[in-house]
Amino acid sequence: MLDTFQEIYGAIMRNKMRTIATGFAVASGLFLIIVLQGAGNGVINSFEANMGNFSFDAIHIFGGMTTKPFEGIKEGRFIQLDSRDVEMTERVFPNYVKDVMPSLEKSGLIASFGQQHISAELMGVRPSWAALDAVKILQGRFINEIDLQQKRKVVVISDSNAKDLFPKEREVIGKALDLSGISYTVVGIYKDEQMSNERTFYAPFTTIAAIYNYGRFINRLSMTIHHIESDTVMEQFMDEYTRAASHIHSFAPDDKRALWIWNQAGDSIQMKKAQNILHTAFWILGLLTLVSGVVGVSNIMLISVKERTREFGIRRAIGARPWSIIRMVMAESVVITAIFGYIGMLLGVFFCEWMDNTVGNQTMDVGVFQAKYFVDPTVNISTCLIATVIIVVAGALAGFFPARKAVKVKPIDALRG
Repeated sequence: MLDTFQEIYGAIMRNKMRTIATGFAVASGLFLIIVLQGAGNGVINSFEANMGNFSFDAIHIFGGMTTKPFEGIKEGRFIQLDSRDVEMTERVFPNYVKDVMPSLEKSGLIASFGQQHISAELMGVRPSWAALDAVKILQGRFINEIDLQQKRKVVVISDSNAKDLFPKEREVIGKALDLSGISYTVVGIYKDEQMSNERTFYAPFTTIAAIYNYGRFINRLSMTIHHIESDTVMEQFMDEYTRAASHIHSFAPDDKRALWIWNQAGDSIQMKKAQNILHTAFWILGLLTLVSGVVGVSNIMLISVKERTREFGIRRAIGARPWSIIRMVMAESVVITAIFGYIGMLLGVFFCEWMDNTVGNQTMDVGVFQAKYFVDPTVNISTCLIATVIIVVAGALAGFFPARKAVKVKPIDALRG
């Protein structure tokens, strides 16, 4: 065994340029594979991070403006949603709709506590809104059913609002704050994800409806859906929903502007398609890079064996067996590819870590919210090891086939060549 390693070391040292060329092909191939996979994971993870604060299966309906006359009514009429829309959604679409959540919004309010004042937007919701909008409670609780039934004047505020309004208070839960002349008790604090520029205060839906005399009217109707996995089914559902709503509010069934629809569920279907395309594209790029590395190693080993045909002839002439020559070449290939493959893998991992520390989790302001554009651009260790093993096996095979062909040459022909 020691003799074999000494022989490999001697062959490598005698052919430094060839060794460096082979090692560069191996190391660069693995480096590019890992960096491409890391960059791809960073982009894909950013998709998931930016979607993390939204419900993947939600649709939000708002009143719009009619653009077509209908049954003697002129266009340009504003559609105001009301409790009939809630009842219709639950009754007509039970196969598609899991939960229906009407909400009310009151903007332009001033929240105050002592000498502290901030602008606020009050939103009347049901308890299920917390899951829909991914509200993360840090202290206390969210709105519950008892709040709705008793029309309690309670609010849930963000942690940033709590710091602004109660800078000197150690305990905020249970404190009373003033919202434009009406006192509310703080029952919960949620994490401000900086996904909106508004200062949203959550309160019971029934409380806001009673205080501001909304009656049966609502500002928004949100729903979570299921059993819709394709664009075709989604389009069919939205057409049917618009047609059903047109019977309630007397507008043309084909008037697309009568309702303003924020279809997060449809957007998530498109984003999942984009994610799958990105996954496939980066894997194809990685495989092509891997193949190019294998081809590079194979070409260099082929040239190396060709140059050593005379050496093999001498070994054969002094009694060396064909298998011992093939084994030596394969061992040399494995050693070179393993060492430089490991170096390429380490460089790729370090570069991914560098990307993560420099540009990972950075955000850009897109107006409505701040989006992350590069999140955790790293690669699983299993991917690194698999790529390294493939390169090493390719290097061994790259040495085996030309060496087997070379040892079949008669010693006298090899010496003559």
